[in-house]
Amino acid sequence: MAATEVRAEAREQRSTAARRLGALARAELTLLVRNKYALFTAVLMPPLMVAVIRSALDQAALGGSGMSALEGALTGGLAMMLVLVVYLNLTSAYVARREELVLKRLRTGEVTDGEIMAGTAMSAVAPALAQSVLMVLAGTVLLDMPAPRRPELLVPALLAGIVLLAALAGLTAAFTRTTESAQITTLPLLMVSAMGSGLFVPLETFPDTVASVCELLPLTGVTTLIRAGWLGSGGGQGVLEAAVTTAAWVILSGYAARRWFRWEPRR
Repeated sequence: MAATEVRAEAREQRSTAARRLGALARAELTLLVRNKYALFTAVLMPPLMVAVIRSALDQAALGGSGMSALEGALTGGLAMMLVLVVYLNLTSAYVARREELVLKRLRTGEVTDGEIMAGTAMSAVAPALAQSVLMVLAGTVLLDMPAPRRPELLVPALLAGIVLLAALAGLTAAFTRTTESAQITTLPLLMVSAMGSGLFVPLETFPDTVASVCELLPLTGVTTLIRAGWLGSGGGQGVLEAAVTTAAWVILSGYAARRWFRWEPRR
């Protein structure tokens, strides 16, 4: 009887937590719809960036990568979409909620810190998942791209990328004073990822020494896994190394965000 009561109480607690998380997610998605800049970044910026990447790859020599310009643009565009939709938007959201004392007020109630962070992140996670599905469908149905050859690798790669960039957003928010300054504090990761993680130009076209360094960047492993999952490229060792690099960055970023995230406004 006691065990039954414990299980019932545990189910009730999970149900209550889910309701709280759902309420936070609905509130954040409502705010996203009302924020024209964030909505533009989440909905229209990714397709525009795919076009930019395609244009850049048309000028690059991709023979060594084994990819066409379209394949490089769409797979790199998926990774860039995660940066734009998750990292940029979520950093601004965390800073805005902190400076408006929303996070501080939420912490005085029953909501846990993890639920607050996850609920706020839903304003970026939901559009990122929707954009991922749309980009894969558009590439497969409209642009004659092959269907994902290893979906069991592509899906975890996208989810790992979302978790990683959400953690990096929390870490960046800790050092960002205002939502306006978030446009500056997010710029280093954006530029490093765009130029060095294979989004615009695959690492196979880089000199070996440069490529070896770039393989250690935060988003390189995610990009490699996305390409391997969609195109079936890359050997087992390359995929394993990318997975280990991604897992290491997820753990480090999650720890750093939890350690240094600020709940009080920066004055």
